Amino acid sequence: MAHRTVRNVLAAPREPHPDLPDDPRARVIAPTPTCPVEVTLAALRGRWTTLVVRELLAGDVYAYSELSTALPELSDKVLSERLAQLVDVGVARRTRTPGWPPTVRYELTPHGRELGPVLQALWDWGAAAPVPGEPREEEETDAP
Repeated sequence: MAHRTVRNVLAAPREPHPDLPDDPRARVIAPTPTCPVEVTLAALRGRWTTLVVRELLAGDVYAYSELSTALPELSDKVLSERLAQLVDVGVARRTRTPGWPPTVRYELTPHGRELGPVLQALWDWGAAAPVPGEPREEEETDAP
């Protein structure tokens, strides 16, 4: 007999969960790089990425120096890495204007702008989550 935490993968397939999309990718049994959730998490991976996206959501187009000023605790190295990552996954667009000195500006792509509600949902969920180390509502008692 298998341990009760091990699901029998040969058992009859379960009914689709009503809150999940009717999409074969929602019924995988292991993470895959094509899973839409994994794609989203990969795009937002890394510390500071969500804050860089937040800044880009706040306006139209930003020069590198404007982003650096908006996030003063973020090192130039990490900002450059995060912007390159966002450009690579199609969340942001980098435009270089020739001249002296050359100007580099960043903006969200239309697909990147769609991350606004995603970040808001993450914020809402995190704001409602219990603070680590504090008792949860259901754990609180009036016992003396």
